[in-house]
Order: sequence, then structure tokens, then C-alpha cells
Amino acid sequence: MDFDPTLALGSFLVAIVVGLTGMGGGALMTPMLVTFFGVSPLAAVSSDLVAAAVMKPVGSAVHYRRGTIDLRLVGWLCAGSVPAAFGGVLVARAMGDGDAVQHFISVAMGVALLLAALGLVLRGVQARRAGADDTGPPRPVTIRPVATVAVGAVGGLVVGITSVGSGSLIIVALLALYPTLRANHLVGTDLLQAVPLVMAAALGHLLFGDFRLEVTAALLVGSIPGVYLGSRISSVAPADLIRRALVFVLIASALKMLGLGVTPLAWTMLTIAAIAGTWTVIRRHRRSRAETPVPEPAELR
Repeated sequence: MDFDPTLALGSFLVAIVVGLTGMGGGALMTPMLVTFFGVSPLAAVSSDLVAAAVMKPVGSAVHYRRGTIDLRLVGWLCAGSVPAAFGGVLVARAMGDGDAVQHFISVAMGVALLLAALGLVLRGVQARRAGADDTGPPRPVTIRPVATVAVGAVGGLVVGITSVGSGSLIIVALLALYPTLRANHLVGTDLLQAVPLVMAAALGHLLFGDFRLEVTAALLVGSIPGVYLGSRISSVAPADLIRRALVFVLIASALKMLGLGVTPLAWTMLTIAAIAGTWTVIRRHRRSRAETPVPEPAELR
């Protein structure tokens, strides 16, 4: 397989999503390689992880400079995820094809992602009703070390086996453990903790997987500028915009995990985007009408 510019373009688009939301790399990149470019599943997982080991630091560096990373969370997550990720590669090799196990993991993650999307929507609704926003100094977060290490270990194991979860699975868990974490801090923290995680998994796949240099090279050509662009946007964008992007990617990833085909998935997401856009326009119109003062009738003479 020679260098494919179409593959580079596809990785560029996926990497923008990764930089913007901190997730979607494995859930979108690996299926793209298998479905559209005919790469074998093991080679897709191996090449995606090696590319992610280069791509993730680019995005996390942008967030680090912007100060949108909780380094305490990163440390506790990595304590569990790094050894588990390397071990997950060995587990995947021991399982052989592991179709039944990977199907169960995909379905479980699909349900979890849908629940996370619902949680984000409810969180946004509650914030609007309370008149709150994510401006001003971030609220303090109380670290829960044991639970955070456990989240990292489970996420690392799944990443080592499937290449999926470094963003999607761990973001779901972070939302549950730390509901007050601001949206762009959530993305930045997840991107940085994924760096040693995917490096450990990538090392395992370099040693025991099916690494393809030409596939990884094409991924890197597109993903490095893509993740940089997405991270620049997410580090300064309003939290509400990042929250909506997260919901969209969570739903798309969930439906893909649950086995929805590429064409139905595309139409489903276009329909959701159209409904969401229409609802936003209606809500803004109602708000503008409510805020417009009603002129008082002129006095009768």
C-alpha cells in the first residue's frame, strides 16, 4: 500500500474532532481504516495507536500553554492506564481474534457513550436554568485517587485491546467522577493523559502487533495539523460550543460502537445536526422576543 492522500485527508478531519473534543480517535479512525481503506483490523489498531502517540502530544501541548489541563488528574489516571495499556496488547494477542469479547466491549461502550451524551445535555440545560456559565476562574476539583486510578486502568486495558477508549471511555468516566470540571479543561486533561497511555499501547503493538509504516505515515501527515487546529479552537472556544461538539461526537461514536453502518450513521448525524440547529434558532428567536421591551401604548388625549 503506497502513500494515500485520501487517507491523509480523512485523518486530518478525524484529528480536528480529536483536538476539539479530546475523543473520537480510535472510535472514528480505526473504523475508517477498516471500512474505507481495506486495512486489516489488527493493522488498523496498531497503526492508529502509533500515529496517536505522535498526534496526542501536539494537541495536549496547545492546552498546556493555555492552562486548560488538571495535572493532578493526569498523574492519577496515568498511574493506572500506562501499565494496563501495555498489558491490554498482550491480552489481545492471547485472545486471538477475540470477536465475542470485542463485540461485548463495543456494545458496552456504545451504551456508556449515549449515557454520557445525555448527561452533557442535562448539564447544559441545568446550567442555563441556573443562569450559570463556564466563565471566570474554574471551580476547584476534589481529586478521588482510587477511583481515578481505576478509571485509568480500565481505560488503558480497553485501549490496548481495541485502540478505542483513550478519549471516549475516559471522558465518560471523568464526567461521572468530576461533574464540575469545565468542558475545555475536560478536553485538555483527557488529551494529556492519553499521551503516555497511547505510547504504552503503541509500544506493545510495535513489538507484538501488525504495524504498517505506510498507513501510519499517511495518518500523521493529516492528523498533526488537524489535531493542532482542533486543539487551538477548543482551548479558547466557549464551553457551550465544546459541550455541543462533545455531545455530537459521543452520539456518533456510540452509534458506530453499536454497529450502525456508515451510510445510516451519516444520515442519522445529519438529521440530528439539522434538528439541533433548528431548535437553537427557535430558542434564540424566543429569547430575543422575550428580551425585546414591549412599547407602552400612547396616552389617549
